[in-house]
Amino acid sequence: MFGAFPLAPGATATPVDAGGVPAEWTATPEADPGRVILYVHGGGYVSGSIASHRSMVSHLGRLAGARTLAIDYRRAPESAFPAAFEDTGAAYRFLLDSGVPPGGIVLAGDSAGGGLVMATLIALRDAGGPMPAGGFCISPWVDLGNTGASIAAKAAVDPMISREYLDDLARQYLQGADPGDPRASPLFADLRGLPPLLLQVGTAETLLDDATRLAARAGAADVRVTLSVWPDMIHVWHLFHTLLTPARAAIAEAGAWMRAALDAR
Repeated sequence: MFGAFPLAPGATATPVDAGGVPAEWTATPEADPGRVILYVHGGGYVSGSIASHRSMVSHLGRLAGARTLAIDYRRAPESAFPAAFEDTGAAYRFLLDSGVPPGGIVLAGDSAGGGLVMATLIALRDAGGPMPAGGFCISPWVDLGNTGASIAAKAAVDPMISREYLDDLARQYLQGADPGDPRASPLFADLRGLPPLLLQVGTAETLLDDATRLAARAGAADVRVTLSVWPDMIHVWHLFHTLLTPARAAIAEAGAWMRAALDAR
C-alpha cells in the first residue's frame, strides 16, 4: 500500500550500491547535494523496504532541503543480528567516502530503523569517528527486551503492535543474542556525547515508553533532545501522509528540525 504513494513533487529516485548495501537516492531540484538524510526503514528487522518508505522519505528530504539515501539492509530471519546494524554503519561510511561531510548528514529511521539510528550513533561515538549533525527517530524500538510499561498499558488502543508480535520479531532478529547488547537495545547504552536528537511518538502506540525513556536517558546524559508526542497517533503514522493531516504535520516538523540541525553544523 505505502509503495503506491507518490514521490514528493519533482523528486527522482535512483538506485545505488552504498558500500555493498543496496540503497536508493531520492532528491528534489532544490535539494542541497552536500546535505543527506540517511534513512533506515522500520519493519521489526524482518519486513519493510525502500519501496514501502520511498514516498515518506522523499517528502522528508524535500522539507529538509536534502537528498535522501534509503538503505535496503539485510533482514531477519535469514540475516540475524547484527547484520542490519553492520549495514547501517557501512552506508554511513559510504557517504563519508563519497565526500559528504559528517556535518551534512542526519541519520533518520522509524521503529526498528530508529533503534538502528541510535545504535549507529553510539558506535560512531565509541569509535571516535566523525559524528553526523543529528539523529531523528520515529516511534523508535530501542528495547528488544520489551520492558516498557506502555506495551501493556497501550495494548487496547494500539491497532498494530502487540507484545506477542514484538517478542516474535526480537526472537527472529536476535536468534539467541543478548537483547541487552547496545547494538540491539540502545536504550540501555551510555548516551553521552551524541548529537542532537528528535524523537516523535504517538500516544496510541505500545512503544510510547521506548521513546519517552530514551528521551529521559539522553537528557540525563546531557544530549540535546526534543521529544515530540502526538496525541492519538499510532505507530509510524507518518506512512499515512497522503491520507492523514497529522502525518503531514509531523513530517513538516521533522523536516524543519533536520534543516535547522544541518544549518547548525
